[in-house]
Amino acid sequence: MASTGLQLLGLVLALLGWACGALVCASPLWRVSAFVGGELVIAQVLWEGLWMNCLSQTTGHIQCKTYDSTLALPTSAQAARGLTIISLLLCILAVILGVLGAKCTHCMANGGQTSKARLARIAGILFIVAGLAYLLPICWTAYAIIRDFYDPNVAAPLKRELGPALYLGWGSSLLLLVGGALLHVGSSAPGARALPVFGAAAKATSDTGSAGEVKQQEKSFV
Repeated sequence: MASTGLQLLGLVLALLGWACGALVCASPLWRVSAFVGGELVIAQVLWEGLWMNCLSQTTGHIQCKTYDSTLALPTSAQAARGLTIISLLLCILAVILGVLGAKCTHCMANGGQTSKARLARIAGILFIVAGLAYLLPICWTAYAIIRDFYDPNVAAPLKRELGPALYLGWGSSLLLLVGGALLHVGSSAPGARALPVFGAAAKATSDTGSAGEVKQQEKSFV
């Protein structure tokens, strides 16, 4: 029961991480322009994401536009796009394998618990890989924003701040890593580990085994 609970908890956490990761991938709030020349700009704020940028005004009007060309984007933005898409696709595959390998499902019942446990462990590893693949562009983007913000050679209008999507991205990566680890740990093959017996139970087991050996020897003499 404990391993089944770990499986379900890991699968739920990984699904939450996957959903948050999809929102972060589509969100334009990766980079936020809020300071120009040391003064707070209250008229308009520029949002930049992987797929589009938006201009938000104090009147509540928001105007968004997708990037005209993918090849014209910086190499870091193209790599971030690729890694996030790969991570989300790995999550889809991991969800399918996790559902098939979960002990509480009847999928692949004819294959035995060993095959189901193997599928669930593979799903956990895929979730961990997806979390690492998602964490890399988030951390790299944050590093680039902080580096340019404190670089005196970068013009003030080009400086950006950390957007809310980056914080949500760190949370989704953590959910994927923790969920994958719990799913892998809770998917041990049946009979892989024998629980140690201590105290009176161990003594009773030893006495029973000794009595069985004595009886077997008596039968052999008869």
